Amino acid sequence: MISLVIPLYNEQESLGELHRQIGSALSLIGQPYEILFIDDGSRDSSWNVVRELAATDPHIKAIRFRRNFGKACALNVGFQASIGDLVITMDADLQDDPAEIPRFLSKLHDDNLDVVSGWKRKRYDPWHKVFPSRVFNAMVSKLTSCRLHDHNCGFKLYRSEVVKDVQLYGELHRFVPVLASARGFKVGEIEVHHRPRTFGHSKYGWNRMFKGFLDLLAVTARTRFGGRPIHLMGGSGIVMIFLALTGLLAALLVGISGSNAGWKLALFAWAGGLTGTILTAIGLAMEWNLAEQNGGPWAKPNIAETIGEQPHA
Repeated sequence: MISLVIPLYNEQESLGELHRQIGSALSLIGQPYEILFIDDGSRDSSWNVVRELAATDPHIKAIRFRRNFGKACALNVGFQASIGDLVITMDADLQDDPAEIPRFLSKLHDDNLDVVSGWKRKRYDPWHKVFPSRVFNAMVSKLTSCRLHDHNCGFKLYRSEVVKDVQLYGELHRFVPVLASARGFKVGEIEVHHRPRTFGHSKYGWNRMFKGFLDLLAVTARTRFGGRPIHLMGGSGIVMIFLALTGLLAALLVGISGSNAGWKLALFAWAGGLTGTILTAIGLAMEWNLAEQNGGPWAKPNIAETIGEQPHA
């Protein structure tokens, strides 16, 4: 079964046509499906449109938030509510073409992948949206082990075990392939046709680049050091302590030479040493916290398959 999870926010003009195109595309596949519309607190008549569509199509399920909680929250709720063994995410603004769903399915099965991410090689967005996106995509691929051309593309296909395993919050929706890759799932991409927006306007501005960079730092730390925080915090602390000791030695030599600058240098070295000690202590505390949680979520293996009856823990 295929589950389509579609978050939406103020997209009343697009929903009817989107529903028609999805029905046309999936009717050619011949598999059972469901469409989950997640209304992220729309202020227009989007929910009324969804209710009208659901009255005529039993494939439609819908969830409405009382206010806008963000796309990551909407996707997470949709993931948990989905019942299909394959889950497709797409935007509600008609810029993703449902007719390409069969290509996603073929890519997943032919290459034995767990995640297929869309790649909008040619985009019809304004330059001030395209350029920051390309910079961001390059940074994500550079800092993580998941190398994709377009991390921001909302058109993706997942096996159900992926979306059930990855928990989203904040604005981490664009990092699902990164998080999935860190858990051992196989990730690939496919070039998709990007259509110009017909109705409404983009919900993202320049602040998305800044927030995305902060989220990238969080995800990098989570995927690389999630099960061993002492390597991040303690490593940084030890570097700070080493620099502080070097500074104290330099301060001593400057003081012997008779210069008053040695006291200032010693003060900075003392502050650096204190910072390093605090960072190391934080790292140890985080390690102890993980130990209390039986190794922490990132230390638990993601089992691919088993043979024979397994004992219950």
